[in-house]
Amino acid sequence: MSEQIKIKDVTPVKIHKPAETANYPVRSRIYVRAVEGMLESIRRFFGLIFLSLFAAIPWIQYNGNQAVLFDIGEQRFNIFAMTLWPQDLTILAYILIVSAFALFFVTTFAGRVWCGFMCPQTTWTFIYIWFEEKIEGSRHKRMKLDERKMDFDKFVRKTLKHFSWIVVALLTAITFVGYFSPIDILFVNFFTFNVSFWAGFFILFFTVCTYGNAGYMREIMCIHMCPYARFQSAMFDKDTFTVAYDPGRGEKRGPRSRKTTPEQLQETGLGDCIDCNLCVQVCPTGIDIRNGLQYECINCGACVDACNGVMDKMGYEKGLISFTSEHQLSGGTTKILRPKLVGYAIVLLIMTSLLVFDIYSRAPLELDIIKDRNSLYRETNQGLIENVYTLKLLNKSQNDRIFKVSISGIEGAKFVGESEVTVRGGEIYTLPISVVTSPYSLTEEITDFIFYLETQDEDGEIIRIQETSRFIFTDV
Repeated sequence: MSEQIKIKDVTPVKIHKPAETANYPVRSRIYVRAVEGMLESIRRFFGLIFLSLFAAIPWIQYNGNQAVLFDIGEQRFNIFAMTLWPQDLTILAYILIVSAFALFFVTTFAGRVWCGFMCPQTTWTFIYIWFEEKIEGSRHKRMKLDERKMDFDKFVRKTLKHFSWIVVALLTAITFVGYFSPIDILFVNFFTFNVSFWAGFFILFFTVCTYGNAGYMREIMCIHMCPYARFQSAMFDKDTFTVAYDPGRGEKRGPRSRKTTPEQLQETGLGDCIDCNLCVQVCPTGIDIRNGLQYECINCGACVDACNGVMDKMGYEKGLISFTSEHQLSGGTTKILRPKLVGYAIVLLIMTSLLVFDIYSRAPLELDIIKDRNSLYRETNQGLIENVYTLKLLNKSQNDRIFKVSISGIEGAKFVGESEVTVRGGEIYTLPISVVTSPYSLTEEITDFIFYLETQDEDGEIIRIQETSRFIFTDV
């Protein structure tokens, strides 16, 4: 019994899944390579135009005021000569509908070109990448820099890069908030620490958002957070122009010397793709366009420029990766005019016409009538019946106007109060008035009558609106 019994350890070993095989793999950082080409020049042009408009519009003055100011506190939006109020909700609805159908039309025709050429997320991402390239170097140098341990050179470069990012984010945030608060005062107050709590809060909030989105999240916004990437396929068809790789011409892939003759290339069975992976390295979302159409593709055309550059160097025909359609890739012909595209165009035209008509027919004045509810009516010393009202005179224009108020519909009724007032541009004037009449002229307890409000426009033409109200007298 003294012999020791051997024991086998059967305790289960816990196996750890590596990050790359887990359900939610760790995101690999994308080092975007710089590229030059026609499409890149077009993208930079559109980015510069829209960025310049974004930065300049809040500073434009019109009639001594900020031309574009969305004053949420005062519930009015000033857009040059037009002031929009909550009552003008239909105009805002039309603008949103027109924007949506314009996006649908463009997507059906040319894919996600909005994402690749004009989307703010793309524009600011490429701005941040530009700072990375200027401060940390090319793609290869940035990768080597991140692999290095922290030293003085790396610390300086990283600090300078993040400082530049923060400055861009801060200027972006101040400019954006400047659309909702007078921007000239906002700039001064922010940098002198006199800004209001909410203005300061939103400036810091949008600074953090811009810094995080363009600096770190980048393709995450396009792939996982933007709903447009998810429903865009509903607008695609086989005639939609998208960035695509021609496998019939490119396969099979493989490296080769520039001196390889067409006969030697045919013997090896290689296509035009030399498998250089430049199309992957320049892609801001890190996809391989050679794997076919993917929802991550934002149609920026960076891979087209990179591939065309390689084809030039190899002496091959350009267009291995290009803006093309599925029909064209399969040897057919792209149909430009097709029911879906024509349908979007018709709806877009109709909604744009309704928007223009709504703006054109919009009266520059509005009248709201509030009946005094403390006393439905009262009898004056002269034996007349009096009803009290509060009129809200809204001047929707940017210029001061003289408003005239009158009534009709009650025989012998008199208007007591100011019948002519001056209302400043974009202001609401409160006018208390009374309407009196003889009880013998009233045949019903409630009598409908009309308030008229009129003014003159810049050309001297009379603009007149009317609102119906009620005169109450229960002792009829």
